[in-house]
Amino acid sequence: MHPDPPFLDLKGIHYSWPGGAKALEGCDLRLPHGGLWMLVGRNGSGKSSLLRLIAGLLSPQAGELQCQGRSALVFQNPDHQLLLPSCGSELLLGIDPRLPEELRLQRLEAALEQVGLAGLRERPIHGLSGGQKQRLAIAAALASDADLLLLDEPTALLDPDSQAEVLALIRALTARPEGPLTALWITHRLDELAQCDGAALMEQGRIGPWLSGSALAAQLARR
Repeated sequence: MHPDPPFLDLKGIHYSWPGGAKALEGCDLRLPHGGLWMLVGRNGSGKSSLLRLIAGLLSPQAGELQCQGRSALVFQNPDHQLLLPSCGSELLLGIDPRLPEELRLQRLEAALEQVGLAGLRERPIHGLSGGQKQRLAIAAALASDADLLLLDEPTALLDPDSQAEVLALIRALTARPEGPLTALWITHRLDELAQCDGAALMEQGRIGPWLSGSALAAQLARR
């Protein structure tokens, strides 16, 4: 996959933890604008470190990183991400406070509607189901005007119905007519690969070639 120009472009990225353990070693990644792209790999292969580096939570020690958009990270456990008491207050946290109040509220309501939570602006977050919390975390990313979603095993803690809902939501957002999002999704569930536009295996801090999701799932099933 060689889009020109790429929406997200990483070249020769290196990152080691303070103790010396290598997380990323000469990692390359290119993504186009739009689409759902999945990474699989064993624990410790560098997947989560990669997302945190793209999100700006870590800085590369060598290499180049260019992103044409605004990124937002969605954690595996939404309880580690949602900080405020209500759905509305959580979303307002990520909306530019310099915008007029009417515009901020419009963006808030639009984000809730896009994730299937319309009308829940005043709903306490503690009353939401696990799937609703994860969709709220995605809504917070949308409200912040992100167009690159970095999803770190977002369905790992959900029941099967909620897993399907979150995956279908991201699939729809990456193909929305008014402006498709780009999503980079880490998963351990081979069945999820059937929904992506491309999948790659990450090993020892590097990303392998992009394949169709079904091709990679078949390859891994034979191991």
